[in-house]
Amino acid sequence: MRPASLQERHEFYKREFRTNLILEWFRGWTKPIVFAVVIGRHTKIFPARYRGDRDRTILIDEYDTLQDLRRYCVEFKPESVYYDRNLYKNWDEARRGPGNFECPIHGTLEEKMNRRQGLSFCRLELQLAQEQALGLAEELSRSFRELRIVYSGRGFHVHVLDEDAFFWTAKRRLKLARSLSHRGYLMDEWVAGGGMRLIRLPHSLNGLVSRVARPLGRVKVSSFDAVTDPFCLPGFSRS
Repeated sequence: MRPASLQERHEFYKREFRTNLILEWFRGWTKPIVFAVVIGRHTKIFPARYRGDRDRTILIDEYDTLQDLRRYCVEFKPESVYYDRNLYKNWDEARRGPGNFECPIHGTLEEKMNRRQGLSFCRLELQLAQEQALGLAEELSRSFRELRIVYSGRGFHVHVLDEDAFFWTAKRRLKLARSLSHRGYLMDEWVAGGGMRLIRLPHSLNGLVSRVARPLGRVKVSSFDAVTDPFCLPGFSRS
């Protein structure tokens, strides 16, 4: 796995980014959806004209259709694309306002950052993430009806899409996150508790590792090989 080049990002969003899959992901949503891009914060790969914006999180809240989102991505050539998982009543309200494993071989994220390896990870870390995602989905299925697991490119996200859960308070989310942590699940309380609004957009390119974020069924997750499975390979990584 390696960072995608600007040309590869451009080709992916121009030719492979399927907006019909994005529509399917958000089926049933009637509220405004805010998207966001990060151009080159981690990879330091960015279009020269956006040098001053490379580290910013740029919100995309002015669009008519998802074809406009595609045009933004072709223009920015971002390393990452996200969506705001909060729900808003209208656009005025909307405009106001992943876990890291300690690898027994390579150490903590802080240790890897000190060695300039902060974005790296190994198969063991991916295996740990797969096991945690499956166990977490099983645990959450006792309380929620609509769960989806997404391979993010560097790990796995478990999305709870029950509408009632969208309106939980931060306090209630944090209580659940801490309860799961006590049961052995690695939880990022800033994300699970609602402090972090953004989560990687399924079917977008994770430019840090040249993999496409894909929703996976639980059976698929258990046998999934993130390094070689063609389901998550962009076209430029297959040739």
